[in-house]
Amino acid sequence: MDENLPIREIARRAGVQPSTLRYYERVGLLKAPRRVSGQRRYSPDVLGTLRVVGLAQDAGLTIAEIRELLMGFDRDTPASERWRGLAHEKLKEVQERIDRARRMERLLHGLLECRCTRLEDCVRYCAPPSAP
Repeated sequence: MDENLPIREIARRAGVQPSTLRYYERVGLLKAPRRVSGQRRYSPDVLGTLRVVGLAQDAGLTIAEIRELLMGFDRDTPASERWRGLAHEKLKEVQERIDRARRMERLLHGLLECRCTRLEDCVRYCAPPSAP
């Protein structure tokens, strides 16, 4: 009996659309499955990979970073080492985004108090001074 499952069943079990699986194949997150009569047949093991992809997406990793996580290391590299390197870099990026969001928040608060008649004056009078 064939243990491999059709794309629609894997998609259902993973909670994604079949088009997502085809996209993951195209971008190199999933290896192309074998085909039976032209139809993709996936090993149930692919569900573990899809859970890792979901976790990585929740952590904000890009497709390229997820591909690196899955395939950019020697096979013997422990998962913890893979995550550590990527997480370190992603945390820097997240902190930069947080800093930018705080600057945006200060600016928007300043603009809520705007009493200018000309937009050009807002730049001078409503924008808070840049943080050091």
